[in-house]
Amino acid sequence: MTHPAAAAPLNLAVIGAGPVGLALALLAADLLPRASVTLWDARDAKQDVGSDPRTLALSLGSIQLLQRLQAWPAEHSQPIRMVHVSQHGPDWGPWAGAEVRVRAEEEGVPQLGAVLRYGQLTQCLQHRWLARCEQAPERLHSRFGTPVTGLKNLAERVELDAGVVEEADLAVIAEGGVFARHDPPALETPLGSAPLSHDYHQTAWVGQVILQAPHHGVAFERFTPDGPLALLPLPPGPAAQPHAAALVWCVRSVQDPVAGLSDTQRMHLLNTLLPPGAGPVTEVSALKSFALGLQAHRSLTQGRTVRIGNAAQTLHPVAGQGLNLGLRDAYALVQALREHDVPQALRRLEWQRGPDRWALLATTDFLARSFAWRLPGASVARGLGLAALQALRPAKSALARHMMFGQR
Repeated sequence: MTHPAAAAPLNLAVIGAGPVGLALALLAADLLPRASVTLWDARDAKQDVGSDPRTLALSLGSIQLLQRLQAWPAEHSQPIRMVHVSQHGPDWGPWAGAEVRVRAEEEGVPQLGAVLRYGQLTQCLQHRWLARCEQAPERLHSRFGTPVTGLKNLAERVELDAGVVEEADLAVIAEGGVFARHDPPALETPLGSAPLSHDYHQTAWVGQVILQAPHHGVAFERFTPDGPLALLPLPPGPAAQPHAAALVWCVRSVQDPVAGLSDTQRMHLLNTLLPPGAGPVTEVSALKSFALGLQAHRSLTQGRTVRIGNAAQTLHPVAGQGLNLGLRDAYALVQALREHDVPQALRRLEWQRGPDRWALLATTDFLARSFAWRLPGASVARGLGLAALQALRPAKSALARHMMFGQR
């Protein structure tokens, strides 16, 4: 049965045709039958988005949402069967070698999550969106190649500047960037509500490695003295090596231990840092780097405008949860619009998303800052924590559920 709010007319503008914006547009198309939905993006629709090689880690909850939208490219994904968390050193003491292993079968799920390329997911979502537009051209519209350069809140509407001025009942900013290039469309910000911002003075080096042995769907998170190091299992493909994994290597920007090394030297250094079960690494691709920091708006909403995904917050990649958080924002917004008018829906969104959003922000911020601490015994304390989490099955299962589905 359709809720009265879902049947009410609504002119919705979605700005940004990345995974979060496309998922939001598809959700609105499916669940808000009277809504007119317009998707805006600066890039041309004919641009080849499928070739974007960036790696995404999605939780099981995100996968289930995309399956519901008929936009999950399962054939291009690598299921995560286990997550292995450990730290490099110390090699002495009672907690040396402490680790946490979370297995899908122990949690009663087919997979904990999956890894795939950004381009493959975006291409699948875009194909699905364009197909929906063909099915309902009277209410679903695409404005590719049309950047929105400004937004202005009116009393009960929002004004979009896209070369010409257009209006909508609600505008959702779903485009953003990494910490150093966080530049969504211009929007006046009320006094005292500037976003939280913190530079971690860390650099992420990202690329691909080839492992000597099969990865068997295991994702590795390794805490090192300079920052977290992650290996994400990649799916096999026509041009992919059979034992490929995505690398996310976070280090201090000052006296960066990676920057001045050759690919061969980086490979040897990686093999000294990874746990025995992960390697050895036999090849390292050319690596790209970007600065790491936190930027988070205190509120998702302002007037008739909403920020979700990277437009609302950029996180440290230590937990790999940025996209999952954005997809949960999108789902919560559409569910709220199904049951309430726009002002009530936006109030509900702030109330409902607050605990999940701020818990994840606080957790990733704490972990990121902790690598700057040089306290005696810090690594021993971390080892103790890992050992305790592995021993306490209910606590480990609760953490796994939170990573798969967010805070409910």
